[in-house]
Amino acid sequence: VLWRKVRQGLSAGRVQSVATRIVVERERERMAFRRASYWDVEGDFAPDSAASQAFTARLSMVDGSRVATGRDFGDDGVIKGANVVQLDEAAANLIANAVMDDATVTVTDVAEKPYTRRPYAPFTTSTLQQEASRKLRLSSKNAMRVAQRLYENGYITYMRTDSTTLSEAALTAARSQAREMYGAEYVPDSPRRYEKKVKNAQEAHEAIRPAGDRFRTPAQVAGELRGDEFALYELIWKRTVASQMADARGSTATVKLGATLADGRLVEFSASGTVITFRGFLAAYEEGRDDDATARAQAADEERRLPRLSVGVPLDVLRAQAGGHETSPPARYTEATLVKAMEEKGIGRPSTYASTVGTIQDRGYVNKRGTALIPTWLAFAVARLIEEPFSKRVEDDVTASMAQDADRHAHGRGKGQDWVQRVTDSPGTNSDGGGDEPLH
Repeated sequence: VLWRKVRQGLSAGRVQSVATRIVVERERERMAFRRASYWDVEGDFAPDSAASQAFTARLSMVDGSRVATGRDFGDDGVIKGANVVQLDEAAANLIANAVMDDATVTVTDVAEKPYTRRPYAPFTTSTLQQEASRKLRLSSKNAMRVAQRLYENGYITYMRTDSTTLSEAALTAARSQAREMYGAEYVPDSPRRYEKKVKNAQEAHEAIRPAGDRFRTPAQVAGELRGDEFALYELIWKRTVASQMADARGSTATVKLGATLADGRLVEFSASGTVITFRGFLAAYEEGRDDDATARAQAADEERRLPRLSVGVPLDVLRAQAGGHETSPPARYTEATLVKAMEEKGIGRPSTYASTVGTIQDRGYVNKRGTALIPTWLAFAVARLIEEPFSKRVEDDVTASMAQDADRHAHGRGKGQDWVQRVTDSPGTNSDGGGDEPLH
């Protein structure tokens, strides 16, 4: 059908069609998105003119109504929910000037709670590709090519796996290296064991880790590996060792500041910050972040430190400034986030992630601009053509359920011949027999 209706030589494989449709649907969301503008007020405050203890807080409430932020707007540009006030430029500047000129700001609430962060599981094929994309700027295909060379030359274990399990020898090696390099307090009393929680996980192999019963450190292989091979080995070594280290610990504080403006309005500012008192596994490794507004805001909160404050303490206003913002459309997929989406939906296998992402680019369905995956007109045409008469063929659940059925029969928990007969001779696209047309 594609050859007749669109262009000769196209393909519509079961996995690549779903991957293409995922990218196209995100672009449709971006096309339908309507920007909204909003303003807020940010201020710098300090106790008793102690500029060295200054911290930044953002306006959060005006007369009991929450000040709108980007997350309060829908894709249509309209505020969701009630009791939310959208400030324009004039209103924001009026508040900023009033706070700066004559408002008395005091601490109205301080909440502090313990902060604990657990280490990440050892690498699977999916998470390795995601981190190699974020930290090393390697495409999925190149990451797997480099990993293949490391495996063939005996530096790492098999690189196509869904498993986060480490062998007893690997657990011992990781724990002993963490103890030697960082100290006994950085290693918990018992080994950490991770369970995979992804659809259709196949766990015949253990997680991706340095090879051998005693891992070679990056310094020990520096004379043998170069460029991407060394960078990827170092990434795998750090992730494996960090997976067996202690939690990072600290405290998270949220401070609220109150003021009454000259016109009688009550305003509230708030600030949050985290102080890490024991780095734990962070001494060895910290996972990269996807480049979106939520991730950047989270990173900023985790890096901000607040002074010790108590309720009723007056604060000096060092700065109060209004700022304008616009809501952002959903971020385009990158290779890392597309692989993550495919894994979460149960689409494809560790051995197919890189080839699928590569295929939709090679076929001309998707182009890369920087790290973003942008669907072409051809992708829209193919997705539309497949969705209308063949919608059941490219649904996420159909692709995932076919893989689940195949797994069940591969493990001897079903009658394969009956299943094949059912999905080919009767209506439907899966073992449940649902749908409108036979699958041939």
